[in-house]
Amino acid sequence: MRCAIVHYHELALKGRNRDYFEQRLVRNIRLALSGLGITQIEHLRSRIRIVLPPDADTGLVRERLARVCGIANFSLGRSAPLNLTQPNLDDLNTAIIDDLRMKSFTAFRVTAKRADKRLPMTSMDVERVIGAAVCDGLGKAVSLKDPDITIYIELLSKDVYWAIDKVQGPGGMPVGVSGTVACLISGGIDSPVAAYRMIKRGCRAFFVHFSGRPLVSRASEEKVRDLVQSLTAYQYESRLVVIPFGEIQREIVLNTPTPFRVVLYRRMMLRIAEELARQERCWGLVTGDSLGQVASQTPENLSVVGEATQLPMLRPLIGMDKLEITDEAKRIGTYETSIEPDEDCCKLFTPPHPSTKTRIEELRKVERALDIPHLVKQGLEKAEWSEFKFPG
Repeated sequence: MRCAIVHYHELALKGRNRDYFEQRLVRNIRLALSGLGITQIEHLRSRIRIVLPPDADTGLVRERLARVCGIANFSLGRSAPLNLTQPNLDDLNTAIIDDLRMKSFTAFRVTAKRADKRLPMTSMDVERVIGAAVCDGLGKAVSLKDPDITIYIELLSKDVYWAIDKVQGPGGMPVGVSGTVACLISGGIDSPVAAYRMIKRGCRAFFVHFSGRPLVSRASEEKVRDLVQSLTAYQYESRLVVIPFGEIQREIVLNTPTPFRVVLYRRMMLRIAEELARQERCWGLVTGDSLGQVASQTPENLSVVGEATQLPMLRPLIGMDKLEITDEAKRIGTYETSIEPDEDCCKLFTPPHPSTKTRIEELRKVERALDIPHLVKQGLEKAEWSEFKFPG
């Protein structure tokens, strides 16, 4: 029988709440694999078994499971019945050798795990028996340090599973166990990665994008829709709100000193995002800030910007450099979209010498020239909502 065996690490430490986290992970696996004809997903001894129909596309199964947060690793292999009291590995040896005949390799190793300690053979006993059979049957050498392939064996109470490779998952927590957060998302590299890192910790991301429209085109909005669709592959359902922000920026430019523009933009964005977040029952606001990367991300400006909201400010990238963020964007599949050219609202009316050490007392005096409640209301009234699903 073809199957996938899923392992998780962090969930196993959850004590009394472990069942809840495991059930959520199984639910998310069902969502990720929907449309592939897979109906049998079972929880077995700190593992999850997915029975694959004969016509299942294993490449697509691998691709989708590799994005399920909460999975530490998984393997695609086969299973066979196991007699706990009188285990006979002859049939297992034959099946493994048949699978290996089509593979090109010189050296191998066997790694076995015995989940049920009532089995009279130890893991090392199983490794020796199977290793000897492969050596005799295929004439291959054993290499414990540098094998070309590894044969993974898992022995449970009634079944034995084997696979030739193991695929890393994202790890983390199942989506949905940590509430909902509002993620401010631009068309750049950083903010999609910040949203992903919160999704990986079990949060459901609600996305808010500020567009320069009507002063610029919809180019950034189209990019953001593509980015949200990519991130929806990790959380299965997403909502995006686009706020036309150009007119609000114009008001800020006409009524406030030039050096404070960028900080004022961001404070206004947070106020609007906070109202939307409360509507969606979000417990925090997420940004892609990285300490010192640009003028608005100095310690002083981060503090001043965060003062505009009462919700917790979450900055998952705060200690990462640009290379680390870019590498993660490539891993999660958002990088190629993020580097496409667009017209970002944050680049509109950008001052040549922005304030980098803004003081909150000074900024509050500047903001008296703005009708903040009116501007927040204006942004909310023009909000445009979209929904995304995976698989779509």
